[in-house]
Amino acid sequence: MRHAMKMDLGDWQAGGNAASPASGALAIEAHGLVKRFEGFTAVDGVDLAVPEGAIYGILGPNGAGKTTTLRMLLGIIEPDSGYRRILGAERPHDVAHAIGYLPEERGLYPAMKAYEAIAFVGALRGLPLSEGRRRARLLLEEHGLAYAGDRQIRQLSKGMAQQVQLLGTLVHEPRLVIFDEPFSGLDALNQGKLERTIRALAERGTTVIFSTHVIAHAERLCDEVAIIAGGKVPFAGPVDVARDRIAPQVRLETREPDGPWRAAMPADARRDGRFWHFALPASGIEAMLRALIEGNAGILSLSIERAGLHDAFVAIAGEAAAAALGDSGGEASR
Repeated sequence: MRHAMKMDLGDWQAGGNAASPASGALAIEAHGLVKRFEGFTAVDGVDLAVPEGAIYGILGPNGAGKTTTLRMLLGIIEPDSGYRRILGAERPHDVAHAIGYLPEERGLYPAMKAYEAIAFVGALRGLPLSEGRRRARLLLEEHGLAYAGDRQIRQLSKGMAQQVQLLGTLVHEPRLVIFDEPFSGLDALNQGKLERTIRALAERGTTVIFSTHVIAHAERLCDEVAIIAGGKVPFAGPVDVARDRIAPQVRLETREPDGPWRAAMPADARRDGRFWHFALPASGIEAMLRALIEGNAGILSLSIERAGLHDAFVAIAGEAAAAALGDSGGEASR
């Protein structure tokens, strides 16, 4: 087993988004993916380009087409039209041994022991069963679950069973890991552990792609995102580029409510008591500051805030799609 696998992925120290890969190589490339079910178009012309080594999020409300897109990329279902390439292969099954997949529908054989379940999932990806058992014992020990190795899945708590399935997804040391709504059903503690695991995978060069309807996870973790709504992707690219779709917002507090300096304010500036709110002008804030100072406005506070991913999502996908996300600040109920 490589040294990287021996690191405690669950307890990796968080430290911001992983650095974007320097090379231009793509782990996943898709063009014009379309999938229909009984006349309903679930995915309608999706394009994706996932760089090697990136943390890439597919962000959208439930029913937007996220799971269908991932299943097409994996070859679980075939697109009605379009093209995909995954780890350089046009047929996903040719590189299945290099992929780890955690589906949204969690499930392990209830009567199987935890270490055997991990080894079994690895065997499905080509890892010899004896090596899978050896790695499973090590992984369980590294994650503080050695005591549960010989327990049946049915004897584990829901959180422990989910962690066992996660370890099974990683036991064969895949180059690409695909998580479908991985944070669903996890408490705050286990969500944090999973975020650290995702960062640790990217640190060692693994490409991670995950779907989510929770904006906070995508904003904290992802190098790039694809925003999906109604089966379409209106935006795919770096998170910073998405946020830059909206001008930074200025919050200004003045002592004086009026004066000649008002002429320097943007026409769409709105007032709330002593506070003014408006988009940062393209020319910057300097000219306005001079007018405020010379006009004795009495500047009490001034802040310029960059737009968040939630605001970008609203601007790109619309209010209805944003409302369908539910609680964007945390795990929404399903």
